[in-house]
Amino acid sequence: MQDKEAIPMDPDSEVLHDFHPFVRQYKSGRVVRFATADIIPAGTDTAGTGVSSRDVVINPTSGLWARLYLPPPPPAVSRDDAKLPVIVYYDGGAFVIGSTADRPTHEYLNSLAAGANALVVSVEYRRAPEHPLPAAHDDAWEGLEWVASHAAAAGEDGAGAEPWLAEHGDPSRVFLAGSSAGGNIAHHVAVRAGGGERGSLGVRVRGLLVIHPYFIGEAPVGMEAALDAALKAWGDALWRFVCPGTPGPDDPLCNPFSEAAGGSAARVAAERVLVCVAEKDLLRDRGVWYYENLKGSGYRGEVELHESAGEGHVFHYTNPGCEQARELQARVLRFLHVEGV
Repeated sequence: MQDKEAIPMDPDSEVLHDFHPFVRQYKSGRVVRFATADIIPAGTDTAGTGVSSRDVVINPTSGLWARLYLPPPPPAVSRDDAKLPVIVYYDGGAFVIGSTADRPTHEYLNSLAAGANALVVSVEYRRAPEHPLPAAHDDAWEGLEWVASHAAAAGEDGAGAEPWLAEHGDPSRVFLAGSSAGGNIAHHVAVRAGGGERGSLGVRVRGLLVIHPYFIGEAPVGMEAALDAALKAWGDALWRFVCPGTPGPDDPLCNPFSEAAGGSAARVAAERVLVCVAEKDLLRDRGVWYYENLKGSGYRGEVELHESAGEGHVFHYTNPGCEQARELQARVLRFLHVEGV
């Protein structure tokens, strides 16, 4: 009896890469994302903070856009009385999921804009695998350049400038911030701003805020040494998935203190850095490692560390009302409101 001819599998159903709970890619190229959240349109948060938001296209060719968050003026204070600090924000999602329009991110940025009385610009960078790294980092840099050019337009004729940035943004008080993969991105944008391109920006980066940053490396740090080898291999494979052609976990994009990074971390343009970690986060020790290595890198600014006890990764998104989330928010606001800023 002859064997039946093998029936070829459907490439649209045959899995090529599986990184559940984040993303799965099929041989056809089809991508399925998990852990998605409700998408919230821009508008006014009438039920909570009173913050207004609007979406603005930065680059029509690539589709790069940003969501701007403008807090209401404090009682008895005119909006024209003072310029606002500008927080350029990058959300997380392992470089493959997430959006500033996701409900948890949108609600967090409403509260951040209101609490800090700051204009927040959340850059919607492109995601892998459709847009592998360094697309996200390049988009993030382009977003900062866009912020700088429009904020500076207030001193010119203002023609063609984004009105919220031109009218309300203070280019002498810019902060870079991000959570998880966004923390990684914020770091690299700060390094790039501290390089040869710094002078062209025309803004002053007062601080860098990284919350539960996503970094990895070939050599384990802290509790990483006790992790299952399969989990380490999964994490390394995910990195190669989002950054094809990478040399591996010591790629400067994921290990800012590797030999290949060449000491670039010392160029961080921000005058101060706040690193936030969570006790039960698998990335906790890597965050502390980033804090300690940045302090020893030759970076001349002040580096601070805040740890949230008993909490996990980006808990301030998933449980914003808990005690540790309130403490984290208070610490972040103190960082943003430091004397003289």
